[in-house]
Amino acid sequence: MPFTQSSLTKLEEFFKEQGYKVRYEKGSFRTGACMLQTTKVVVVNKFSNLEIKIQSLWNILLDIEIDSEAISEKLLPIYEEVLKSKIIA
Repeated sequence: MPFTQSSLTKLEEFFKEQGYKVRYEKGSFRTGACMLQTTKVVVVNKFSNLEIKIQSLWNILLDIEIDSEAISEKLLPIYEEVLKSKIIA
C-alpha cells in the first residue's frame, strides 16, 4: 500500500465500515497507534508522519477480526491485501 493521504483515507473508511472509530490525538505512544481494550476505538498519534500512521493502522487491521460482509466494493482491494499479508505472516 502506498504511503499517500488517499491510502490513509481508505484505511480510515475501512475501519469505519467495520464499526471502528479512528481518532487522532496526542499522547505518549510507544507506537504510532493503539486500540482501546474491548472497544472499537483506534487512537493514532496525531504527531506521527503519514507513513507511521498508515503502518500503524495496517498493523491493527492485521490483528482484528474483519466482517467480510460489511466491506464495500470500493474497499475490497484493501481487504484482499490484508488477507495476503496474513497468509505471508
